[in-house]
Amino acid sequence: MTPPRIVIVGGGAGGLELATRLGNKLGRSKRADITLVDRNHTHIWKPLLHEVATGTLDVEIDQLSYRAHAASHHFEFQLGNFTRLNREQRTITLAAIGSSDGEQLLAERELRYDHLILAIGSISNHFNTAGVAEHCIFLDSPGQAHRFQRRLLEAYLKLNSPQHPKDSLNIAIVGAGATGVELAAELYHAAAELNLYGFADLRSDRLNISLVEAGPRILPALPERMANAALKELQKLGVNVRVGTKVTAADSQGLKLGEERLDAELMVWAAGIKAPDFMRDIAGLETNRLNQLVVNSKLQSSRDDRIFVIGDCAACPLPDGKWVPPRAQSAHQMASLVAQNLIAILNNKPLRDFQYKDHGSLISLSRFGTVGSLMGNLVGGAMMIEGRIARLAYISLYRMHQVALHGWLKMLVISLVARINRIVRPRLKLH
Repeated sequence: MTPPRIVIVGGGAGGLELATRLGNKLGRSKRADITLVDRNHTHIWKPLLHEVATGTLDVEIDQLSYRAHAASHHFEFQLGNFTRLNREQRTITLAAIGSSDGEQLLAERELRYDHLILAIGSISNHFNTAGVAEHCIFLDSPGQAHRFQRRLLEAYLKLNSPQHPKDSLNIAIVGAGATGVELAAELYHAAAELNLYGFADLRSDRLNISLVEAGPRILPALPERMANAALKELQKLGVNVRVGTKVTAADSQGLKLGEERLDAELMVWAAGIKAPDFMRDIAGLETNRLNQLVVNSKLQSSRDDRIFVIGDCAACPLPDGKWVPPRAQSAHQMASLVAQNLIAILNNKPLRDFQYKDHGSLISLSRFGTVGSLMGNLVGGAMMIEGRIARLAYISLYRMHQVALHGWLKMLVISLVARINRIVRPRLKLH
């Protein structure tokens, strides 16, 4: 009997954890053929992209090779960009891959599946604001984070040059959710570190960071008390926080805020997310206004029970009428349930319902502090934590992702290597 084919599209936190778990459970014993598809060669945990963007994290060290990981965990990796879904034939199509000089490396391919898991993630939602797509940088991928880091280093070089006419660097960040707030703090940390590497004239008072939020306060996903604590820390650093301010357009010189202008050499858009546009009504599946695929309580697409959806691209209703938030913890919990349900299908057992557990939210303000809430679902409200305890909890989130991929022993070794690298390597990526 031919083993069932399970195809996972998207190697983000949820997709890669799911492929690893299924490979270890089903691939090792040949009970199923597991294939992971991603358009990139390597994986980096998305919540770390703001550190990649500032250079405080070197993606060349922290990234994971999909192909090497697949070989160690009994699944197959296919490099490719998912373009079409044929539900009748149960196939997906991957676009052709070309080299940098235009030579075709891989032709367009079709992959057959018995069960398909879409874990495509999300992209920034610029709400069709004029000029944003052309002039702002998004932090949806390592490539975009690299682009920001290169432009940031170039701006630092100009600022450190006597020939440069400006005496300050203006950076605008649109969106005061977790990404925007963490990036603002990390930029001040990076500026301080650069003083150790020859940028003697780069002082924090020459760095002007504006954080622009259309809503009434920063960090709307956090309780107001915690958001206020983060706001105070940002203001201590010197961040110009502007709430209740809508961006109406962007150009090469900065942002338009209604009748007002905000000049900036670098602009980052971190205001809202959506699933990629090609997901809208793909293959007749039900989607919402953010292009997310609507799922049932088992995380199956509402119109095709052979298709599961996890992570940011899933529209999963909660009993209170709200939706599962697009967080790393959501993707982790969804991956765990889908792994159990796929195994249940193979064993002819009933499927389980998804129950989202909110373990709280944590916001890192780099070395300047960490704030957040823990176990809100257990204590009946938000339990605020700050300082070292909050920082340890924040770091543990990444460590738990590494445990899901590598196991406890390898995670401890990786952590030890990371500490050694902090001693023997530069604190900042300088190229």
